[in-house]
Amino acid sequence: MSGIGVEAGAQAARFRALAVLRVRSRALAVAVLPAGAAVILLTGASTGHLVGPGWDAARWAVGVPAVLVLLAAAGVGLVVARARPAISPTVPVPEESAPDLYRMVRDLADRLEVPAPSAIALTPDCDSWLEDRAHSAHGPPPRPAPGRPAGPRTPVPPVLVIGSPFLWWMRVGELRAVLAPVIAGTGPSAHPDIAAARRFVRGLDAAVAVASAPGRRPPVRGLCAAVGWVARLLLRGCREHATQMERGVAAAAAERAQAVDYGLRIVAQEQVGLAYAGWDRLLTRVALPAWRMGRWPSRLDAGVVAALTELSRRDRLAEGFTSRLGERPACDLLEEPGAVDEAASLLAARLFHGGPATPCADWAPVDWQAYPEEVVDRTWRVDAARLHRALDALGVRPSRHPGTPDPGGPTLARVLDHLTTGGTPPAEPAHPHEPLRQAPARPAPRADGGGYSSQGSPASDDVTRSGGVGGRGMDADGEAEAEPGTDRSVALAARLTAELAREEAQALRAGKGATGALQGPDSVAWAPGDPGLPPFPLQPHRTGRELLADHVTAMVCCAAVDTAGAVPALDWLDGPSLLLDGERAADLAPKVLTLIEDGDPGPLRDWLTAFGIRPEKPVRLV
Repeated sequence: MSGIGVEAGAQAARFRALAVLRVRSRALAVAVLPAGAAVILLTGASTGHLVGPGWDAARWAVGVPAVLVLLAAAGVGLVVARARPAISPTVPVPEESAPDLYRMVRDLADRLEVPAPSAIALTPDCDSWLEDRAHSAHGPPPRPAPGRPAGPRTPVPPVLVIGSPFLWWMRVGELRAVLAPVIAGTGPSAHPDIAAARRFVRGLDAAVAVASAPGRRPPVRGLCAAVGWVARLLLRGCREHATQMERGVAAAAAERAQAVDYGLRIVAQEQVGLAYAGWDRLLTRVALPAWRMGRWPSRLDAGVVAALTELSRRDRLAEGFTSRLGERPACDLLEEPGAVDEAASLLAARLFHGGPATPCADWAPVDWQAYPEEVVDRTWRVDAARLHRALDALGVRPSRHPGTPDPGGPTLARVLDHLTTGGTPPAEPAHPHEPLRQAPARPAPRADGGGYSSQGSPASDDVTRSGGVGGRGMDADGEAEAEPGTDRSVALAARLTAELAREEAQALRAGKGATGALQGPDSVAWAPGDPGLPPFPLQPHRTGRELLADHVTAMVCCAAVDTAGAVPALDWLDGPSLLLDGERAADLAPKVLTLIEDGDPGPLRDWLTAFGIRPEKPVRLV
């Protein structure tokens, strides 16, 4: 196999790395130029050539700025050198917990004739990459691989970060083929020029982050602003070269990996796309409802296999994928795949939803068998209770249907009567001096609640494009347009939005002290000042109409469970679902939207009658 010096991509990467280093050299030259001029003037005075009042004034005029520039350059250089570069939040995989995986990676590195990665970590995402963690702020460097002694000047290879869904969905051969071009990148990364250029760029990026950190006093904030300005100036000067350098490294890695499992890699890339689709669906449809309830599924990676298996059963295009399940899965390379899956699932919850770094009373794991009872049913009843509290705040009278066991109890009939156009008008608000709030243009964030249609999926596309009940969306010309909905639905949606905002504010205040615990060398802190905020939220905040539709749907589901023998269930592709006579209720969402937007309860009442659901009976709430 050809060496790094003859690979076109590596040569291009080294050329760009030298360009990055030239930017550093020019910056250093600018910093020492005044000092050089001052040295010349002082030397001239000592030799008797540059003497006189004019030269003395020149020495003072040049010497003082030279000292200041040197001090400033030393400060900037110290910040760049000591600033901690950002690292991705991952789950470390020690060698003793995955000896087969490390053996496979090292065998692949030997075949590619590149240095083996120094360690392996997992990320709750469908991607894989190499990450340099040799900075002293990240802790001691990993120990060298057996048979590869590292001297004091030997560069530490980067860490191999693998997407955790790949280990559960892919087979061993497919994972090997996918990782081949990634591991091949350790070859160019070992070149001294490329390594130095990367350290310089990462240091500048870390310096910008340090200078932008809030909470400093005015004098320190001014110095940090100056450091940040210099770092950004240098970053702009080497940005294009750094980008082209990374492209050259990627090209060199792809070229080197051409001879390793090339045919299998083409097939494996199809599995990458399928795993990404299944992982995204699992997070948004299944995991997110549980996270909102203070529960985090502890086997998300295993859930990807179940979701994609269900997809292969429903979709004829995926029929051939189930035949792969007879081969050895890549998770068999781990000694304890269950513990690794749990750690990756907790990290996914923290990244995409926010919350404590460790389990606690209000942040407990849930397995898939208990999901329908602990997540689906509880979410419906929490939403139904919030809906009735909103009706109480609006002064809506309880339902007075004849034969109702508890006339003042929470019933679906009360919701239907209130949202029906031309029904009984609501009474005065519970607090006479508190005016009814209008729906805000941007609904407040939520910390809890539903988000399900009858299939368990988030609101339909026509709902998610809206701006909320009675809110104002934007048409194609950018003009504000009113959303469909009656006056009652507007008021009820506004009350629900305010209720959710209060609940979220209380949850954030309660979780301030528990969300930033246990920060290790392989973990990161995000959202300074509020560690409970997720850095990568999955979905935008629900609008008022979405909230109202979710809560009405939850009330219908509660009535179906309590009066018609329906059961909550988990659908791997659609999330929480309602089973009526063993079949999923797949046609409820349009009927709920008709009630909310038009005030017409007819289609929903017909649906309730068809399945024997009695809206006048009280339901059990949380």
